[in-house]
Order: sequence, then C-alpha cells, then structure tokens
Amino acid sequence: MKVVVVGAGYAGMLAANRIAKKVKTAEITVVNPRPDFVERVRLHQQLAGTAVAAAPLASMLRDGITSRLGTVDKIGDGSVALDDGTSLDFDYAFLAVGSTVRPMPGTVPVGTWEGAEQARVALAVLPAGSTVTVVGGGATGIETAAEVAEARPDLQVRIVGSSVAGGFSHRAYQRVRSALVRLKVDIVDDGVTEVADGVVSLRSGATFASDLTLWAIVSGVPDLAARSGLQVDADGRALVDECLRSVDDERIFVVGDCAAVPGARFACALATPQATHAADTLARLIEGRKPEPYSLRYVARAVTLGRKNAVGQFTRPDDTLRRAYVTGRTAVVIKELASRGGKYGARTGTGA
Repeated sequence: MKVVVVGAGYAGMLAANRIAKKVKTAEITVVNPRPDFVERVRLHQQLAGTAVAAAPLASMLRDGITSRLGTVDKIGDGSVALDDGTSLDFDYAFLAVGSTVRPMPGTVPVGTWEGAEQARVALAVLPAGSTVTVVGGGATGIETAAEVAEARPDLQVRIVGSSVAGGFSHRAYQRVRSALVRLKVDIVDDGVTEVADGVVSLRSGATFASDLTLWAIVSGVPDLAARSGLQVDADGRALVDECLRSVDDERIFVVGDCAAVPGARFACALATPQATHAADTLARLIEGRKPEPYSLRYVARAVTLGRKNAVGQFTRPDDTLRRAYVTGRTAVVIKELASRGGKYGARTGTGA
C-alpha cells in the first residue's frame, strides 16, 4: 500500500511517523519543498538568533519512510504530480501543506523559514538604537517582540496590533502586556495601513519610523487544494468529512491548517491531534474497522515571553476563555498545560 504525505510540518511529520508505526505494510513517501522539518512555532527564535528552528527530515522520520524533495503541482485521481514533471501514485494521501503568510509590502514575514532567515540577517546588522516594529498582536507577534527585545536590548522594539494580547482573559492579558513592558517593548493598539520607505502608517493617522518591520500575521493557505479541483471554503481550506477526508476523494486525508475543520483556527496544537486521528483512521480502515469521527477540542493558548517567561491561558473545549491561567518560567507553564490538557503537550511533537 502506497501512502504519500504532502508537507513535512507538524501535521505531515506526525502523520507519516504514526502511519509507519501502525501500518507496517505501508510504503510512505513524504514530499516537501525543503530537506528540513521547520518547527514553525520557533521561527521567532530563529530570527532572533536564540535557537535553530530546523532539523533534517532524515533525523525526524522513522526508518523506512522515504523523503522526496519537491513541490506538488496537483493531487488527485490516485496521483501526486510534482513540479519537475514526475508523479507519485498513491492508495492514500495526506494533504498537510499548512498555512501561509501574505505580508504587507515593506515588511519581512516572520511565519516562514525564508522570512525568518531574511529577518535574522537584517536584525544582525542593525546598529544599537535602531527601531524594530512587529506587526501583529497575536501569539506570533508577542513572541517575536519579546524574543527580539530580550536578545537585543540595545534596540527599540515596538509591537502593533488592533488589540495586543486580546486573545487572553483579563488577568492573563495584563500579565502578557506587563511582561512586554518589562522587556521595554512599546505596545501600540492600532492597525497598520501602510509600510513604505521606513515609515509605518497607522489606522489612527499616526506614523513612525521603523528600521526593520516584521509581519507576524499568518493568513490563508496554499492554493494546492483549490488548484487540484478539490472543494474548498472561502479561505481556500479543503472541505473534509467528519473523518478528515476530502469530500471529493476519500483516499485523501486533509490535516492541519489547510483542512476546513469547523471551528478550527490556525494552530499546531490542532494540527497534531488531527494528524493523529487521520493516521489512526487509516489504520482502522486497513484493518476493516469502521472509522470514527474527529472531535475538535481546545485546551489552552500560550505564549513565550523571552527564554524564561511564559503565560498559558486555559480554554473550554470550544475555545472560549476560562479565567484560569498559569504564568512563570517557560518549562513550568508547559508542564502545567500538559498536565491539565493532555494532548496539548503534543504542541511541538512530530513522533508517534
């Protein structure tokens, strides 16, 4: 049985490894445009020079899994067509191409490997006293601003978002913002309308100079599903059934950010449980058992605030906020989230 996994992010890597463990007869090929697994939630560390966010695929995949360097042009009819003109036949495929970033002109994107590397190079040559602006008030923006401020205290760091840390309950919100202030990050609650010639323009009409402007907003997904003729939602995510299979082809599982799972937002904390469920569903099908529906369940939201501090916000299963939160050293927060949330501990896991 041939299985092709398109994409080697959190969802793709976990799916491939879990299938290799559960379906011994599977011939698994992982197709990815680069030879490395990129730990996307650590790209802010990559650009700040505090950690490396990539590892060779060979070091992450189970024995027997083949990795293929390439970009997929189309998937469907039992075949994956690559941009070099070759193709891979499959009995089952896993579409796991994640989400993408559409940066505003004049900014450098944080949420891609190429963008993080570009930002790292630009940041390294900034002289003391320069200004770095981070656009985006969500987790990616907060973590980027905190990491840069801690790694380069000689720079002036600013974070701009319609509501910085607005995705947290009142006390957790205050904790996040006070931690940013302690790192001397300037917080601006406003929208960005333009970045041009080193000047950032805001919705309020205000402007300020910025030597390096980082775009920390993830939006949209690659158009592979739509390009392949699969049904997609308004955001381009592939429509799936209750078992995470394409509504057009039951041989194609869709997992992670590119899957139109009702109620799901972009998050690796959701990508890994989806990949686990889809891989287990394939194993059940091979064994002749009835597949079970996927159940979406949120546990928490969390942000790191430099190397030693973090805030975790617990949520209800439907992602509405609870009052409970935890703050302190990063390791303590992760341990507490994992102990209370179970699967949340798989946030950065790619094994099975």
